[in-house]
Amino acid sequence: MYGQTSPRRRDLYPALEAFHSEMLPVSALHTLYVERSGNPKGLPAVALHGGPGGGLSPEMRRFFDPARYLVVMMDQRGCGRSTPHAELRENTTWDLVADIERVRERYGIDKWLVFGGSWGSTLALAYAAKHPERVAGLVLRGIFLLRKSEINWFYQHGASHIFPDAFARYASVIPEDERGDFLAAFNKRLTSPDWATRLAAARAWSRWEGETISIAGPNALPSRFNEDRFVEAFARIENHYFVNNGFFEQDGWLLDQVPRMRQIPCRIAHGRYDMCTPLSNAWDLKQRWPEAELEIIHDAGHSSLEPGIVDALIRATDWMADKASW
Repeated sequence: MYGQTSPRRRDLYPALEAFHSEMLPVSALHTLYVERSGNPKGLPAVALHGGPGGGLSPEMRRFFDPARYLVVMMDQRGCGRSTPHAELRENTTWDLVADIERVRERYGIDKWLVFGGSWGSTLALAYAAKHPERVAGLVLRGIFLLRKSEINWFYQHGASHIFPDAFARYASVIPEDERGDFLAAFNKRLTSPDWATRLAAARAWSRWEGETISIAGPNALPSRFNEDRFVEAFARIENHYFVNNGFFEQDGWLLDQVPRMRQIPCRIAHGRYDMCTPLSNAWDLKQRWPEAELEIIHDAGHSSLEPGIVDALIRATDWMADKASW
């Protein structure tokens, strides 16, 4: 377990604007929004958003000291400002890993710090497994290994016992006779040719996560979970990845890749009361990867913006910069 919680918790760095952005074609179908912020000559880092399908938020830039880091971020395929919106074709984990490499090469970066939470941690680990020589360090939050047991816990039976009120709203769009497999029932509706059917399912799917993301519960629902454009991409792309088991070769594939990554410095922050991605995920990863540093945040859930999570992540990126050799 790394460090101790600071007597006075660290806060996000000041608001920061990107100094460069562009639309980068990565296939005949997909074009990504990519931006850079911070110090153009700083230590390179790539920050990977959650979801999949969540898109960027400006707060992501603020986990890095802008005087010491060059922060690269992108809206992954089908979400945020990337086009086409909510597109499922050519949208797999391995397409995204290839996109990260395209961006690295475009900016002439040899190695970089890889930062990600929730699905961002999944993608960061998948990228590190495929390209360990390009990863100077990992800073991860809310570990999500995309195992079947994790999907079942959140979308079928588990978190429902902690948030029965929110789960009832999630389940309400699915008829009783289809509730034995919520993943498949939502998939049918999220890929329906009828817009109203897709939107109703997308709102229910997305709000379930939005209402459980914080230790404060449904009252802390982030505003973007009420935005139709956001929930359409978020729900469709998440469900697409989950019904396809993350496009991994086998259940638990990421854990099996740990030997390829063990030389990479890794710091993990995980809320003890994380309902979306339970602490057992980070614990399982730590057992396979003893060198990784795990900090359990005693008063946090899943959100990256809970005070204890912010504090741990800021200390982690600062530590990586202090120890930088890339």
